[in-house]
Amino acid sequence: MFGLDITIVAIIGLAALAAGTLGYALLFSSIETEKKAESRVKRVKAAETDQTKVKAARDRMQEMSKRRKSLQDSLKDLEKKQQEHHKKTSPSLKAKLSQAGLPLSPAKFVAIGIAFGFFLMIAAFVAGAPLFLAAGIFVIAGFGIPRWVLNFLVKRRMNSFLEEFPNSLDVMVRSIKSGLPLTDALRLIAAEGQEPVKSEFRRVIESQQMGLSVPDACARMFTSIPLQEVNFFSIVIAIQSQAGGNLSEALSNLSRVLRERRKMRAKISAMSMEAKASAAIIGALPFIVMLLVYLTSPDYIMILFTDPRGHLILGCSAVWMSMGILMMRNMINFDI
Repeated sequence: MFGLDITIVAIIGLAALAAGTLGYALLFSSIETEKKAESRVKRVKAAETDQTKVKAARDRMQEMSKRRKSLQDSLKDLEKKQQEHHKKTSPSLKAKLSQAGLPLSPAKFVAIGIAFGFFLMIAAFVAGAPLFLAAGIFVIAGFGIPRWVLNFLVKRRMNSFLEEFPNSLDVMVRSIKSGLPLTDALRLIAAEGQEPVKSEFRRVIESQQMGLSVPDACARMFTSIPLQEVNFFSIVIAIQSQAGGNLSEALSNLSRVLRERRKMRAKISAMSMEAKASAAIIGALPFIVMLLVYLTSPDYIMILFTDPRGHLILGCSAVWMSMGILMMRNMINFDI
């Protein structure tokens, strides 16, 4: 009985397996057809999705290209206008005094220079100097030395501005990211910044209060601080006001660029210091030799100053020395 049951179960199992195999064989073609159709539908849908993505990406690229071209055109127009304006206007004595941060009017500055030259001329007369030498001292001390001192003060103030300007831009970036508008960020620098950036941004705020827009007020900063970095800043503000965009990111990039420019300038200065020292030694060597010869054998060298042929030799030597110094200066000076 038990053996008969196992035989029946085995027969039933084999019959079911045979029926299933037969059914699969009969339905195999339709199943494969449905799978292929489903696969084609998925590929078509994927292709449509890919085409949509490609089209959207193409539209985004075209929009970015148009925006980039618009920004480039705006930048070129702004640079062209600023270059034309700077070519037409040369810095006056009043602008130089403003750039140096001196609270003097041009009349007072000229009066101080003339008084200083007159004092040295009187001192030269008292010391027994001839008239032409005293007149030369008056011209040099009254007009040459004050201008040299003014240019030195301007250069020193420009360097101080370049040292502090990237830090002020970083403060502006953090202020804008925290939610403050641009005008409040400018007021923050004008109130809590370091000199000379603080005073220049205060002028921007005062110009804005007088009715100028923020881009125009920032562009006026170039008059008192004639640096390319200030020009970059005014261009960024002008483009942002015209085309929009992420101002904090633009100012952050500008701050990074300014720091890289300063590093490059310092690196070039360090690499050219040896050439500058060599140029200074070579330029001073003839004068040192002339002084030593005069101290040891004055009669031997005085013929250069008393004989007309010596005057010609001194004149030719001065011309050649000037040409050599100018050539060395151009070789070791780099614009960044």
